[in-house]
Amino acid sequence: MYFWMSSACLKCAIELEIPDIIHKNGQPISISQLVSALKVPPSKANFVKGLMRLLAHNGLFSIIESNNIEEESEVAYDLTSASQLLVSGTNHCLSSMVQWALRPTRLEMYHQLGKWVRGKEKTLRETAFGVGFYDFLNQNPADLAAFQEAMSSDSLFMKVALSDLESVFEGLNSIVDVGGGTGTTAKIICEAFPMLKCIVLDLPEIVAGLSGDTNLSFVSGDMLKTIPHADAVLIKWVLHDWGDDDCIKILKNAKEAISGNGQGGKVIIIDTVLNEKQDNHELMETKLLYNIILMAEFDAKERSEEEWKQLFQKAGFTDYQLFPILGFRSLIVLHP
Repeated sequence: MYFWMSSACLKCAIELEIPDIIHKNGQPISISQLVSALKVPPSKANFVKGLMRLLAHNGLFSIIESNNIEEESEVAYDLTSASQLLVSGTNHCLSSMVQWALRPTRLEMYHQLGKWVRGKEKTLRETAFGVGFYDFLNQNPADLAAFQEAMSSDSLFMKVALSDLESVFEGLNSIVDVGGGTGTTAKIICEAFPMLKCIVLDLPEIVAGLSGDTNLSFVSGDMLKTIPHADAVLIKWVLHDWGDDDCIKILKNAKEAISGNGQGGKVIIIDTVLNEKQDNHELMETKLLYNIILMAEFDAKERSEEEWKQLFQKAGFTDYQLFPILGFRSLIVLHP
């Protein structure tokens, strides 16, 4: 019942910038050094020690035993592959994703999960705040900014993933990033493929005031109504926010958008695929937890490969390829 404390302590470590401090130190850091760098009152030193002990137990930091002859033996802490993802200024920093996941307004509404289940409101946010997700963001600029920053940081992983995705983008002259936000993913694609024209499609309030360049442009619109024509359509971490009927509409619009490509266009989807037979326990738990979030906040869900296949067929696609290469998300390529 106290698992929530792990998340609270993770958020605390990010707010204290502990991963950055260890990274800048260039070597494992002792508790006394960390307390000094944090500039916390001496009375909080024991808490810092307990915090690091817990987070190291959870795999966020590694414990390094040191025995300096001139000093008393003291435990030191170093970054692990997990905490390296929290170092600011890198192209793989996920700190803003953690901050978004643990926004006070978000945690507050989950205290009303039982009330929502018994009630008639479509989403948990409507039960808690009286409005849906996007209306809530429009009414709360700080939450909107936190959400956009989180989505941008997630998109930075495209830099890491592109080494495995080059063949997917090769041969294309144009691509539309559906729900592409402020264009982080599109900019990364443009950098990797300078000859590729990228169009970012999102709601007017998202793309208002954004300017592109020769290879990048922003278009305001509604993916449920129409998607600009291009050789390919990218739909990254979008479809799982929508119910089946809306997903079919989006996919049909995507199919229409690539229909003018004589060489045969493609739709590139990056999203989660449930696979209880192949996923390990921790990976499947992450997917199932996110499934709860989607059901409560969007009246949507994560899908198995069979469920994805049914959507593709109903949208008129005859062929797809699935590659589970992006952590708890997969790459799916659709062909008309």
